[in-house]
Amino acid sequence: MLLHKIIRNDLELLSPAGDWERLEMALHYGADAVYLAGKEFGLRASAGNFDRDALVRAVELAHGMGRRVYVTCNTLPREDELNRLPAYLEFLQEAGPDALIIADLGVLALAKRFAPKLHLHVSTQLGVVNSATANVLYAMGADTVVLARELPLEEIRRIRANTPAELRLEAFVHGAMCVSFSGRCLLSNYMTGRDGNRGECAQPCRWKYSLMEEKRPGQYFGVEEDDQGTYIMNSNDLCMIEHLQDLTEAGVSSFKIEGRMKSAYYAAVVTNAYRHAVDAVAAGDPVPKIWVRETEMVSHRPYCTGFYLGGEPGQCCDGTYETGADIVAVVEDCDEEGNALLTQRNKFLPGDELELLTPDDEPLQFTVAELFDEEGEPIPDARHPMMKLRMQLPRQASRLSILRKRR
Repeated sequence: MLLHKIIRNDLELLSPAGDWERLEMALHYGADAVYLAGKEFGLRASAGNFDRDALVRAVELAHGMGRRVYVTCNTLPREDELNRLPAYLEFLQEAGPDALIIADLGVLALAKRFAPKLHLHVSTQLGVVNSATANVLYAMGADTVVLARELPLEEIRRIRANTPAELRLEAFVHGAMCVSFSGRCLLSNYMTGRDGNRGECAQPCRWKYSLMEEKRPGQYFGVEEDDQGTYIMNSNDLCMIEHLQDLTEAGVSSFKIEGRMKSAYYAAVVTNAYRHAVDAVAAGDPVPKIWVRETEMVSHRPYCTGFYLGGEPGQCCDGTYETGADIVAVVEDCDEEGNALLTQRNKFLPGDELELLTPDDEPLQFTVAELFDEEGEPIPDARHPMMKLRMQLPRQASRLSILRKRR
């Protein structure tokens, strides 16, 4: 079964892979490249991440599909951690990913020494906001810079005009945004002792806050926007799916999706939507509205365009989450007639209206007729987590296709 066709080699869709399942979903649904972490020196310490054997297998899987792997080595290591870096960098070079994502100049220098065969990408954590910095990093050996999220399109255009064409510009296009400058924040450190710059952020900017006057201890006064209170440092989520052409014209060639901590369902749906969108842009066509709507099918805060377009605040306060659908099953196997073996993810039963999501077509709605257990015996519903079951789908579907229920 044909999956996505990659139309232009100069436009890259880069998706998160927090663990093996999310890696498979991102690749299956059309990512040109994935970014992931080993068990150390990555900025998402509580993601599943990859031990050394799994990292090697991840690179083999991606390369076998003609895709790329970038390994995050983007913490800000302390002095007592530096002695572990050379051996880790040597292992990464042996594992064979396509690039390292680095946020520290010392780590950059060490990578050139101990992993000289790997490309070097500079993380958004370093805060590249002008061509002078980008050019210095290029001279130091970087071939890609991930631009600071604070940049509007006009400034990106100027950076592109004043940097070598060989230096790729990468920018975030979707996902959670951070209230701090380029992701460098000490709030989690101060409040919880967990260092966000070393992958342990507790996300205190998402918490609900109240005011307390010193003469009235214990009395909390809400800074309210509505009856749920306010989240004064929270941010809306970024969604640039309708503005990829603008980013391309500004000089961005790698579109990065945030979300190594998010679900495999998120990795699949968002990658799928942006794959179709990038292909439309590459072909000179407008992005079909169906793929814009697909970004609403995952759990997210209200969307905005961040700082790119100007005229609106890049950070907006809202504590609500929205989602348009819930995953109920994943296809394990399916024949040409649509007879499928599934793994359950949420309860569903005959009569439910579901959607079939595949990488090669628009979502297809259908009604569940009958359900059977793995041995083919009829069952009244699919209620047990991760149970195997069988059912008839409206068409053949590849492994890792998704069944979901609209909310």
